Parts: sequence; structure tokens; C-alpha cells
Amino acid sequence: MSKVYSNATAALEGLLHDNMTIMAGGFGLCGIPEHGITALKQAGVTGLTVISNNCGVDDFGLGILLKDRQIKKMVSSYVGENKTFEQQYLAGELEIEFNPQGTLAERIRAGGAGIPAFYTKTGVGTQVAEGKETREFNGERYVMETGLIADLAIVKGWKADKYGNMIYRKTARNFNPMMAAAAKVTVAEVEELVDSNALDADNIHTPGIFVKRLFVGDAYEKRIENRTLRAKAA
Repeated sequence: MSKVYSNATAALEGLLHDNMTIMAGGFGLCGIPEHGITALKQAGVTGLTVISNNCGVDDFGLGILLKDRQIKKMVSSYVGENKTFEQQYLAGELEIEFNPQGTLAERIRAGGAGIPAFYTKTGVGTQVAEGKETREFNGERYVMETGLIADLAIVKGWKADKYGNMIYRKTARNFNPMMAAAAKVTVAEVEELVDSNALDADNIHTPGIFVKRLFVGDAYEKRIENRTLRAKAA
């Protein structure tokens, strides 16, 4: 059976339901699955738990799902660019599970590797460790964190072949590879579909075994989250 679908809606057909857990790749607005997010909005699924580094901005990225109140809970490390996020959280309408960024990355990687839990020094003695098991190793205190697994991962790649072998472009690699390995089903969107012999086997970031479905996206916006310009010389 072919893994290649015509668009995001077709690729997600039959996979979506209310109250599911979804991993969404990207960091800020870099490397986000733009078309997958739009398809989630159009599908109207609600009660979602979304695992993502952040939640986009108010009118782009995961922020459009917040605007329609489709997200019930965010598992994130940074949320400072989204006013809708702030408003819903302060109003008690949105649940947040904050993670140190490295801890979030490792929780996702551990989930994909079949590791149910691990210990880290990050967060010991802070609110991050409240209610969690701690343990001493070599005279140092560590807090236990659990691995994360999702029902669905939507990720954004640069190039892929028809088997789902995929590479990412520069910093767009961010959370995408680990999320692709940590979900029951991974749907990837890419900018270009290439022949299998066009990809260097030694440089494939996500092996096709992790990708269930994929499609080629077009007209990516690739917005800049905060544009900073140097002042002109006098």
C-alpha cells in the first residue's frame, strides 16, 4: 500500500477523533506542519492534548487551534508568543504541563525509544519536581520524568521518498525526528518527493519505518516569528 497521499486532509482521514493526543513538530514557527495543523482545524476535532515545544502565535501555527478552542491541554516548554494561550490559561480554560526544554525533548525521545522513564537533575528542588519521584545517584538528587507517546504525530520534512525516508532542512529538524518516532501513527508533510536513490542513506534523519503516511505540501508561509532589523548607518 502506498504511503503517499494527495493532501493533508486525505492523509489524516480516519485517524482523527476527539480527546486524542497529538505531537506537532516545529520550534516557534520553524519546521511546523502547516498543512497538517490546518487540516486539524478543518476537521473540528476537540479536547486535544497537544505535545509541542510551543503553541505558535495567535493567527498561525497551533494558535489557530487554540482560537477555535480545540485544544484542552498543552505539554510544552515555551508559550510566550501567544496571547490567546495566556488568556485561556489564566481563565482556567486550558491546562498546561510545563517542561524544561531539554526535558521535553528527552521525554519525547524516550517515548520513541521504548523507555518508560528516566532520571534527570533538571528541575530538582523546583516546582518542576513537585509530585514526582526523586532518587539519589552518586550523591546527587535526580527527578524521574516519564517518556511521552502520542496517538498521532504530524511532522514537517524537507525531502522524502515514497517509502517515507525523510530529511529535514537545517534548524527545521528541531523536534520533528523524535516526534516521528514517538507516536502510534506519524503523518509527514514534505516540500519535495524524490526518488529513493536521491537520498543519501547515511544522511536520512527519519527512516521510513516510522512514517505511516505522507504528502507533499505547497505554498508554505514560513513566517518569521520576530523580525529584527539592524538600524541603517548614519
